[in-house]
Amino acid sequence: MEPAVGAWCGTAEICFRLQDHERRLVSVRLRSGVARGDFGYDDETRTWQLRLPRPPVHRIEYQLELGHRDGSTETVADPDNPRRSGDVSVLWCPDYREPDWLHLPVAAGGWRDVYLPLPSVRGEMVARVWSPDTATDRVLVAHDGPDFHRYGELGRYTAAMIGAGRVPPYHLVLLPPGERFEWYSASPAYARALSRDVLPKLAAELGTDRPVLGAGASLGALAMLHAQRRHPEQFAGLFLLSGSFFQPRHDRQESGFRRYLRIVRFTGRVLRAPALPGPVPTVITCGAVEENLANNRDMAEALGRHGYPVSFTEVPDAHNWTGWRDALDPHLTTLLRTVFL
Repeated sequence: MEPAVGAWCGTAEICFRLQDHERRLVSVRLRSGVARGDFGYDDETRTWQLRLPRPPVHRIEYQLELGHRDGSTETVADPDNPRRSGDVSVLWCPDYREPDWLHLPVAAGGWRDVYLPLPSVRGEMVARVWSPDTATDRVLVAHDGPDFHRYGELGRYTAAMIGAGRVPPYHLVLLPPGERFEWYSASPAYARALSRDVLPKLAAELGTDRPVLGAGASLGALAMLHAQRRHPEQFAGLFLLSGSFFQPRHDRQESGFRRYLRIVRFTGRVLRAPALPGPVPTVITCGAVEENLANNRDMAEALGRHGYPVSFTEVPDAHNWTGWRDALDPHLTTLLRTVFL
């Protein structure tokens, strides 16, 4: 039996039902990166209802745009669905499973801050570093570090997987984004700062001269690939989630971004290059319903053509932190074993 109100997911369709017994609203619209549509009002049940074909995902983040009689609108989480991710509602389909590592005990370790002056970009940052109690010279460096830790649970993944013995011990470095739209948009100055200012200071702090594994999502993935292309000797591998590898034929909707052309030029150089020296093991994932899917497919194909041992996977989610969190295992797990063992 279908619920009276709320949201639910079947094998072929997704359904939403919002109670409005006194007909206070004049419209209800679904807002989501996965699906959109206008609700219809059912007089018999006195609810707003919407049914759509199920997209190729296992979970859906969404909000509702409510139209009021005075002509105003507001966008809210679904009041009839208690499952939330921040200020958005979440619909789980029957085949969705949270990662098992969320429930594993964590390895012993500790956090510390490392101050990093960045003369190459006339800035500075404070990186958060987690180190296991076990001695190691392995390092994973992540862009958008605070959000990757808070929403993508990269710190918990690290401690849980090391504690379970599923991956080798390593230091986790969370880099804050700083001037994100400038630094993460294929900026030569930021790539130079990462190579000359950040990584050498971290190596001295952690007592290692080993190349790092670089990780990032969206613009953070683009920036990590860009840094590796300019300074390949610094990197042992790349973990790239939903990279913003913009191309005019796929991504004209992004052309208003002020660094769009710089990104397009970098992406084009990689795609058209006759050869790229310094290939490293690379994992790329992208949501099956993302606007970035086509450009991620192209980038994976190009890197493979240039000798990168590359793995590309379309995951059943969209462009969001929970989808990126859920992709950590097995995709980052496999890469960590490949690079660090």
